[in-house]
Amino acid sequence: MRTIEGINAKIKKGEAVVLTAEEFKDIIRAKEHVTPDDVDVVTCATCAVMSGTAAILSFTIADRGEFERADKVWLNGVPAFPGPCPNERLGIVDVFVYGTARANHEYGGGHLFREIVEGKEIEAKVRTSEGRMIERRVSSDDIHFARMITTRSAFRNYMAFINPCEGEVCSIFSVRGLHGPYKEISVTGSGEINPLENDPMMMTIGIGTRIMVNGAPGYVIGEGTRSSMDKPNLSVIAEMKAMEGEFMGGFITSKGPECITSIAVPIPVISESVFSSLRIVDEDVKLPIADIHNRIPRWVSNYSVVWQNTDREIEFDAARCVNCDVCDVEKYCPTRAFSRATGFDSLRCFNCGACISLCPEGAFRGNLGYIKIGESETETKTKTEVPITLRQSNRARANKLAEKLKNKIMEGEFTLTAGEKMKEK
Repeated sequence: MRTIEGINAKIKKGEAVVLTAEEFKDIIRAKEHVTPDDVDVVTCATCAVMSGTAAILSFTIADRGEFERADKVWLNGVPAFPGPCPNERLGIVDVFVYGTARANHEYGGGHLFREIVEGKEIEAKVRTSEGRMIERRVSSDDIHFARMITTRSAFRNYMAFINPCEGEVCSIFSVRGLHGPYKEISVTGSGEINPLENDPMMMTIGIGTRIMVNGAPGYVIGEGTRSSMDKPNLSVIAEMKAMEGEFMGGFITSKGPECITSIAVPIPVISESVFSSLRIVDEDVKLPIADIHNRIPRWVSNYSVVWQNTDREIEFDAARCVNCDVCDVEKYCPTRAFSRATGFDSLRCFNCGACISLCPEGAFRGNLGYIKIGESETETKTKTEVPITLRQSNRARANKLAEKLKNKIMEGEFTLTAGEKMKEK
């Protein structure tokens, strides 16, 4: 069978056959004859709310000798942890910022990361060890080092959540509380194009595997926290200044801001086993459905109900917008992609679909699908169709990143690396 070195040689000659996961799955669904000899690389991707995202930043805040060291740091109001290096009397601050850290209910680390990537000035505040407060507007040029790291990300898909009880439950898996009983479902997971769904045994993904994070080159540095054989996830790293804002940002839930991260992974077809794993489609990818109160799965469906015969992108019909005195879409859109003053921003829209059920005039359109479930795990005769009202994964944006990675490979700008095998569990 092939080797990664051999595939890289074909890439260099412009002879490699590279497909996105969606293109490959279309071939599988069409029942076209395809063998491992027909494709060299399949690019897979996911774009989702990923809480385990953080950034390491280093920037100049003052002249040398102006203060001894930083005790506390805030960036646009988001708390950052200074250190571990004290940078004594250098006027430089090193900080670690959580993607889930927040300045307030509307702004958090994910928002901050996108603004840094987009080159916007950041308001930095430092409380020094002497008790002084130093404030400065920090530009991209002032930030000497900006690196993103994830403690866990790119889960092998995730699950859906439902509230089977009366009332509503505020949660990071909802934007205005998850209403019950059985009134709506929130889902997460990119389904058949997810990298670890296509290589669950991590036959090609290892420590040092070259990937793409928010549009920038990055690397897998190992498995993430809570990773297991059944539910693997990755810890990754990448330079922020090469990232693209549309693949990242903040996502405001009913429990405050979360962080959007996108990861693409090239899967080289180096064996029959790898090729066999790549043939998985949404209908075969299980979607556990959990009670939001304890997050214990009670039912199971599959990702075809989320991503097949549904709309990947949300449409806005301005003619149907009547400028309500109180606009719930403007109030609750988790990426603030809509306002009555500026309209609809497609680059900020996460295609989560929350706006569809929020707008009484039907100005936002999209079929998110529904999931059939019984009122108990054993119920088989009577099933309720529960509408999906929130998607915390963006399949359209993930496809775009997979396409970007494919093009980089075909243009010879991205070569594959043989990662070190993860430790056996």
